[in-house]
Parts: sequence; C-alpha cells; structure tokens
Amino acid sequence: MPASVPPAADPAVASTPISRVQVPGSGHGVIDDLQGLLLATLVSSMGLAILAHDNLLVGGMAGLSLLLHYQFDWPFSLVFVLGNLPFYWLSIRRMGWEFTLKTFLAVAACGALTDLLPQWIDITFSGDSALMSAVIGGCLTGLGILFFIRHRASLGGIGILAIYLQQSRGWNAGVFQLVYDLLLMAVALLVLPASNVAYSVIGAVLIGIVLGFNHRPGRYHGRC
Repeated sequence: MPASVPPAADPAVASTPISRVQVPGSGHGVIDDLQGLLLATLVSSMGLAILAHDNLLVGGMAGLSLLLHYQFDWPFSLVFVLGNLPFYWLSIRRMGWEFTLKTFLAVAACGALTDLLPQWIDITFSGDSALMSAVIGGCLTGLGILFFIRHRASLGGIGILAIYLQQSRGWNAGVFQLVYDLLLMAVALLVLPASNVAYSVIGAVLIGIVLGFNHRPGRYHGRC
C-alpha cells in the first residue's frame, strides 16, 4: 500500500496561495485573517478615540478603562491591557489559544492606537460634538468589534466572562453584559456630567444595533 503524501508535500496545498491557506477554525486564509484583524484594529481604535475625545464611554472593559482614564488620567492603553489580563485564562479554557492570542494582540494594539491617533490626526467636530462623537464613535466601534468577531478575536474583558458564566453556570450572557453596562453607566454619573453619560448610552445602543443587524447566524459564513 503506497504511503500517504504528507500534508506539507501535498501538491494541492503547496500550490495554494498563502491568502488561501486556512487558519484553523477561522474559515479564513492567513492573509485574509491578517488584513481583517488590522482593519478591525484601525476601525475600533478610531471609534474609541472619537468617543474619548468628548469623554464618552462604551460598555465592557473598554468602558471601564475609559472611565478610569478620565478619573485618574491614567493612560487608556495601560488600563485597558492590564484590566483584561485576568480574563485571558477564561478565554484559553473556553475559546482556545488562537482566540486568546488574537484577543491579546487586539487589546494591546487598540489600546495603543486609541492613545496615539489624536496625536496624528484631528478627530474634532464643529458645534455640539458630543452627539456626533457618540454616533460616529459608536458605529465605528461596533464595526470594529464585528470585524474582530468574524476573525475569531474580541476586545476581551466582560464579554469573555459573560460567555464563561453562560457555559459554566447557565447565566444568560446578554443579560449579564447588559446589567454590567448599566451599572457602569450608573457609576459614571459620579465622574462625568449626566449629558456625557446620556450620549454614551446613545453610542452603546448604536454598537448593539450594528452587531445585532450584522452578527446573525447565516448572514456571514466566514469563507475567503
């Protein structure tokens, strides 16, 4: 019986362009995955930088990191990276090493770019900029999160904990995250003006709308 051809020596694999070589479990090629994660990082960072310019929040760990940044003037990137560290062991257990590594890199890159972008480009709006920041920042952040999800990554934190509690204790992940976000907004009233919190809620709702309309079973198959 002839020996089977090792995968690396398989002519079909050897002749496949690198953009079509599959990343295990993602349904994407290597180059497709890299460009998708890069775009997700750029879009998310732009959205967060716009929100931060007018002292607005989002939900999840990014929102808590922004709140601590406003209150104590700590670098957002540092707080965001350190705040996510406790959640990575849950991610490894529930989502695996690939997802966890991508998420770690996404958090670090988004944190750094969110701090750096205002130094490189002008992200201000004329007039009452808070509403415009909430709308544009919320939509861009939502799109960035969507891109991360489609390439098996995330912005970490509370979303990972929500999935863990749903799988281990039967808690509803969506309800858990909603309760957390509501508590975060309530605490924010002690730090930010009520108008900023109200605009932050608008941005958070828009993030949910972007994800709700686009992250649905059957809408996207993740094939390159």
